[in-house]
Amino acid sequence: MSSAEPLQVIFLDIDDTLFGTTGFVQGARRAAVEAMIARGLQCEPEQALAALAEVVAEFGSNDDHHYDRLLQRLPATATAGVNPDLLVVAGVIAYHNEKWEHLRLHEQAEVLLRELAATDLRLGIISAGLRRKQMEKILRLGVDRFLDPALLFITDAVGIAKSNPLLYRRCAEATGSPLGSVMHVGDHPYSDIDPANAAGLQTVWVRQGKHAVNRPKTEPTHTVDDLAGLHTLLRDVYGLPLS
Repeated sequence: MSSAEPLQVIFLDIDDTLFGTTGFVQGARRAAVEAMIARGLQCEPEQALAALAEVVAEFGSNDDHHYDRLLQRLPATATAGVNPDLLVVAGVIAYHNEKWEHLRLHEQAEVLLRELAATDLRLGIISAGLRRKQMEKILRLGVDRFLDPALLFITDAVGIAKSNPLLYRRCAEATGSPLGSVMHVGDHPYSDIDPANAAGLQTVWVRQGKHAVNRPKTEPTHTVDDLAGLHTLLRDVYGLPLS
């Protein structure tokens, strides 16, 4: 069966769609806490991780002072006799070492992107976050090899949140393709699917990761369980020449 609306452009979300960011970040934060404890932080790892989770929830994942705020939140006895700045820097180093060691594109995603890039489709990114931080992920994951460089949209650079349908309309307009021929693929029901639906794009909800328990308020064009399911969908429903 082929789709009545031929595809010309596919936009993809990065975090927890192309790459399992949630589990990866949890491991990096644990490495940071363990490095701080090794340098003299007097605190149980789980206590520090719980406090760190509160900091991230309150100040956002892009805040530059997570570990400073963590130390401020812990009892004064936790940093007695040590230099707090050394602890913070130890945490930052450990976090980034763990992060860059494990930031790798999974084979499933690699195969899909490579095969899609060999078609006439244009591939782009719509991602929430800071422009440099998300661009660094794109480069370290190696997905830039498969993407149209004119179709990389990061909310920090665009100035519109992913929850706003205007972001998706602007991104679709930038392609110069008919709105119905543009697809967005993402894991977040409220930031990827609902606003992209409202903007008139075709949508694919990748029902995986921490957001899988929440359904979108509007019906996605398609739902898949993972990127293998997306591969099958694009081959069997849209008739793309994929293996």
